[in-house]
Amino acid sequence: MIYQTLNGTWLINEKGSEAYIEGKIPGSVLSALLIQHRLQDPFYGLNEYSTKELFRSDFYFTREFDVMPELMSQERIYLCCKGIDTLAKIYINDMPIGRADNMHRTYYFNITGYLRPVGNRITIEIDSPLEYMENIHPGLNKAVNYTPEGCMSGNQYLRKAHSMFGWSHAAQIPDCGIWRSVDLVGYSYIKLDEAEIIQHHEKKSVNLEINVSAEVFRNDPFIIQAELISPEGRISAITETMVNGQCSMNMEIESPKIWWPNGFGEHPLYTVSIYALDMNGNQWDSKTYRIGLRTLTISRDPDQWGSEFCFKVNGVKIFAMGANYVPEDSIYSFVTKEKIDYLLKACVRSHFNTIRVWGGGYYPSDTFYDLCDEYGLIVWQDLMFADNIYELNDDFRRNVEAEITDNLKRLRSHACLGLICGNSGIEQDWAEKEEVMGHSGPLRDDYRRLFDDIVPTLMEKYAPSTFYWPSSPSSGGGFNKPNSEESGDSHFWGVWKDGLPTGEYYNHNIRFCSEFGSLSWPSIKTVKSFTRETDRNIFSEVMESHVKEAGAGGRMMQYLAQDFLYPKDFESLLYITQIMQGLTVKKAVEHMRRNRGQCMGALYWQLNDSWPVASWSSIDYYGRFKALQYMAKGFFSSVAGSIYREGNVVSVYIQNETRDIEVRRVKVSLQTFEFRLLHEVEYEVEIKPFEAVKVCEINYTPFIEGLESRVFMEANFIDEDGNVVSTETEVFVPYKRLALDLSSISYSVIELVDEYVIRMMSGGFAAFVELDLKQADAIFSDNFFHLTSKREKAIRLKKADIRYLQYGSPEIQNGYELEQQLVIRSLKDTF
Repeated sequence: MIYQTLNGTWLINEKGSEAYIEGKIPGSVLSALLIQHRLQDPFYGLNEYSTKELFRSDFYFTREFDVMPELMSQERIYLCCKGIDTLAKIYINDMPIGRADNMHRTYYFNITGYLRPVGNRITIEIDSPLEYMENIHPGLNKAVNYTPEGCMSGNQYLRKAHSMFGWSHAAQIPDCGIWRSVDLVGYSYIKLDEAEIIQHHEKKSVNLEINVSAEVFRNDPFIIQAELISPEGRISAITETMVNGQCSMNMEIESPKIWWPNGFGEHPLYTVSIYALDMNGNQWDSKTYRIGLRTLTISRDPDQWGSEFCFKVNGVKIFAMGANYVPEDSIYSFVTKEKIDYLLKACVRSHFNTIRVWGGGYYPSDTFYDLCDEYGLIVWQDLMFADNIYELNDDFRRNVEAEITDNLKRLRSHACLGLICGNSGIEQDWAEKEEVMGHSGPLRDDYRRLFDDIVPTLMEKYAPSTFYWPSSPSSGGGFNKPNSEESGDSHFWGVWKDGLPTGEYYNHNIRFCSEFGSLSWPSIKTVKSFTRETDRNIFSEVMESHVKEAGAGGRMMQYLAQDFLYPKDFESLLYITQIMQGLTVKKAVEHMRRNRGQCMGALYWQLNDSWPVASWSSIDYYGRFKALQYMAKGFFSSVAGSIYREGNVVSVYIQNETRDIEVRRVKVSLQTFEFRLLHEVEYEVEIKPFEAVKVCEINYTPFIEGLESRVFMEANFIDEDGNVVSTETEVFVPYKRLALDLSSISYSVIELVDEYVIRMMSGGFAAFVELDLKQADAIFSDNFFHLTSKREKAIRLKKADIRYLQYGSPEIQNGYELEQQLVIRSLKDTF
């Protein structure tokens, strides 16, 4: 196989215009315009709406190229397009060679005979997605009059990321272009397909069944060699003769290194390389995979509460902890390896073991799955269907079958792949949502054909080792109570969307909660990126345009009023919404983990953003951590403490999500805001693996009568070495009723070789202390914490975790400069 990339500089022009601009491929219309400074920021102000109108036009992408001599000599030459967005006609030297109509597919066009050694031209003409959607004609009895919130009508007819047309968290910016690599690939004699690697686990060994298929151009015999490189670098290999383009072989691995998710063990990876050799030993094609040795499926065993739904890894049933991933940018070519790595490392920092790829975006790049393999993050993978009604005509069926086949072959060997889910939300829509239920029987039948017949058939053929789940939420399909709390996975939106108080979580024991959450604003730095000063009111036109769920601004105020005083200014309001969001999700997760066994998963909505917006994310568009992301580090910790309060009665719990017995000393104290000790008791607790235990229950009524607004209780969890590994704090009245003092917080900064230590003290109780930098950005070891004693609290800041996002932001050179940039506030500062 000989490879030549066509990535690089292309010319882009709007159809009907003679003006061209240069653009980098992979790239798009918007990436080119923005890099060339030909377009205002589409995220600023109300620019989203004028930007959308650009895509009523068609666009040409063109470049000239010569062909490498060694490629020109190949028997067959293909144009490989890994991502064309979306409706495209492709020309080589003005001759049509094919069409594309699905951004989720990889296209191979045989262009043998179309090329010359020098002076070639490739043109890709991309049609307007808006014009296509607005002129579609549905089949008989298949008219659709439902559109997901925030989205554009007709988006379901295009195999293009639905959220590019808007969503409750996404802008309506339907960019187009060549968003992944475009290459020339030459083959002689043989072209390998993606290999299938099936693992068979025994007590002390793993047998790899390697199935290889190929397109053989001649009748010449071929040998397939499989080479295995262990995590330690040991190499072994086997060979087998290919017969009729097929070959199956087995490799035995003794004393295998087993892959575990984050928090349960290491994540060792083996490299498997497949070589196609002729009888003289010459190599003509190859494929390489990295695999982790593990068993991974979903357990649906019956139990006392119904049927469980949990990941079972290497025979161990684990509690899934994580969030939902959405596209990282509205301009997909701006999603870089560095951005993906930053986001997934943030998940690991906060002790995630699972991430759900939501079905309204796109299938992430190979980089995403490679990093999830390395970091031990299980991937719940939705197919790219979400909250829509699809007409399954012959063209659509063939298109999505090819799409699903492409991606199953691409993903099936990854250690991280936990399950394939048919879609997001659609089964529940058909069962419960009146706007959907009123559609025709043939459209409902199309749903059943696609997700209950076609996809399972493709799964059995191309990914038989991967668990298939028809929809999320679901009890297993067939429109049978798809959001049941007794079986399968659930989306719980009683809190937030239905306006119920956050304590409503305690009334539900969900088997696996794959969506729940609360909305907040991003930080003031992020808000400044899309507003003028006069826009900075949450009900201004610009701010409301950056909240895509109807009524969300008012709903935030409704929830804020339950626990907090009205903030004194705009910036304080942003801060309070983040605390409110973090506390809501924390309350939910802690309840779910306390009920481990009945509940076996908590994936909050959502991890990230595709543009600067008020949303459910814990990390905003620019990568800034909200309060929720910091809090997740605590409530997703493998061994986590939690507090449940009912009136003046407080219960303390520990959850152990490890394979080891853990011992903790738990010191529970009651103090005034001036740190006067009113009550203290200590316990020593042994927590078995995968167990949630109640440490104590204390009625504080005798100690706090008349002091409810000026006291707090605290549980310190101390390991066997005497280190306080976590702290949980509770107050006895809503935060708006606390008699907080403006206690002065003192601090100093010490510089070490690779980090700074910020030493903090307070003369009185300080709630939700936030650290920030005036110009730079940073990830601190802890944030939005309470200062609960006169003892010093040390916050660490790695120098590598300081980022300079704002243009002209001076680089911090020493501890003094860091101290000058530090901004510190607490809850009392907001009113």
